[in-house]
Amino acid sequence: MKFNKRTHTCGELREDNIDQHVVLNGWVDTRRDLGGVIFIDLRDRYGITQVVFEPTFNQSAHEIGKDLRSEYVISIEGKVRRRPAGTENPSIPTGFVDVMVEKVVILNKSLTPPFQIKDKLDVHEDIRLKYRYLDLRRKEMQDNIILRHKMYQSARSYLGANDFIEIETPVLMKSTPEGARDFLVPSRLHRGRFYALPQSPQQYKQLLMVSGFDRYFQIVKCFRDEDLRADRQPEFTQIDLEMSFVDSEDVYEMMEGLMKRLFKDIKGYDLQVPLPRLTFDEAMEKYGSDKPDLRFDLEMVTLNEIFEETEFKVFKDTLNNNGIITGLLAAGCGDYTRNQLDVLTDFVKKLGAGGLIWMRVKEDGLEAPIAKFLSDNEKSELKRKLNASAGDLIFILSGPRLKALSIMGSLRLEMAKRMNLIGDNIEPKLVWITDFPLLEWDDETHRYYAMHHPFTSPNLEDLELLSDDPGKVKARAYDLVYNGNEIAGGSIRIHDAKLQGKMFDALGISNEEAETKFGFLMNAFKYGAPPHGGIAFGFDRLAMLFANQDSIREVIAFPKTSSGMSLMDESPSIVDESQLKELHIKIK
Repeated sequence: MKFNKRTHTCGELREDNIDQHVVLNGWVDTRRDLGGVIFIDLRDRYGITQVVFEPTFNQSAHEIGKDLRSEYVISIEGKVRRRPAGTENPSIPTGFVDVMVEKVVILNKSLTPPFQIKDKLDVHEDIRLKYRYLDLRRKEMQDNIILRHKMYQSARSYLGANDFIEIETPVLMKSTPEGARDFLVPSRLHRGRFYALPQSPQQYKQLLMVSGFDRYFQIVKCFRDEDLRADRQPEFTQIDLEMSFVDSEDVYEMMEGLMKRLFKDIKGYDLQVPLPRLTFDEAMEKYGSDKPDLRFDLEMVTLNEIFEETEFKVFKDTLNNNGIITGLLAAGCGDYTRNQLDVLTDFVKKLGAGGLIWMRVKEDGLEAPIAKFLSDNEKSELKRKLNASAGDLIFILSGPRLKALSIMGSLRLEMAKRMNLIGDNIEPKLVWITDFPLLEWDDETHRYYAMHHPFTSPNLEDLELLSDDPGKVKARAYDLVYNGNEIAGGSIRIHDAKLQGKMFDALGISNEEAETKFGFLMNAFKYGAPPHGGIAFGFDRLAMLFANQDSIREVIAFPKTSSGMSLMDESPSIVDESQLKELHIKIK
């Protein structure tokens, strides 16, 4: 099938091109037959150009034009003209010209697509994923993928200019515990042995620091076999970085520069740095989350001091058990009905709260089921502490510290939605969260787990607590949060084999287990490991936020469903018995 290569894309022609002879290639977007004259909107990823088949201009081209249907791939040759007065389309860049077709070649026909190739598509996501190659023809999807490409380019340019070296790390590695379930790959050559797909390049990038590459980065695929959500996939992409001879301040400064560059290149926005910081404890007490959304104020307030002498049993028991009493003021919501308050009570109960205390603020005091149990001084201090006025609504939760704060944080977000506090044009809010606990206790297994990973350095002033009271040790760890979404996390690493051994002891990892799982890294530390630290950005989530989408599937070319299925190629799939036999695997 002979056709001429295009001279222009479908988004390129302007009034300067009038009277030029051009060749366009693309897909038939729409077809309109107006009394014999056929108008085709020809589409490629650059845009749309209207082409015209007129029998008096070229009869043979017009005859072929009659057969054209949606999504046919065609090549046309013709002459650019100014659109007749009144037919211009100023909503598209090519809308003041069209092309009179002299020759057309059908390069490929198409079946009728299962959905229209248009934006704002109202079709079930499973259909879109099954026919992803069609879904990706839509402009909004192509814009998302192009935005992702620009983010790649911007990040690489910034990091390269700051002496980072891009180094690939293995995709087949040793299975090591990093907080999630590994994907395992059986070895054909080594019977009964398995590779794992990396959950992150964590150990490799630390080894690169030992190797003397003081600034490493990689835009890398990572794999976790875990339950999925809208912002999770079994395979995901990170911007992975590591730096030698640095402390936390160096990481903050370098990454703020990266974010400033990305916001400028991608969004045209001048991000102001340095970014604000909150400790983990501050974030939890004020916002009930270690990834707080700061686009609205609505801060929580700790009320323990007010109720130190209280006779109200619920509060007294909470304080005696070292718990927390936290309050939230919903300004102007004092007219909420009992039904609305019952809905909010059910909301927090589903999250694990025993109940929700609410108080309407009136001119003459507080109206609440528990008001009779509180002293006049406690009521007045409560209003003062929360800065409450008549017409406001007060919420109070009490209980174990992190649990109560987390539930109130969820109520905070719910009230922000109900109060319409998050507008469309609010500027982005980024914040560093610092001073995380190094370890978290698990009641089921009765042991500590690393809150980040086992290679995170404790705060040096807390080293003595690591053996005596590990729950109080803070980590030299940090997360970067953007509009309530964690987009990056990292830490200063342990670079001393002796300190790493203490960390393993605190985690209940024996010397034998440590040698089996991490021996190669521990041995490397014995040969002069520099102080180092790093961070990893969740690239898919960052792209999702830059593209103003609600799911990372909208910015990944070929994503999986929420159950980990690829509907397009029907994977995971059954494999031949012969393949299983080669891998020494038998399915029961």
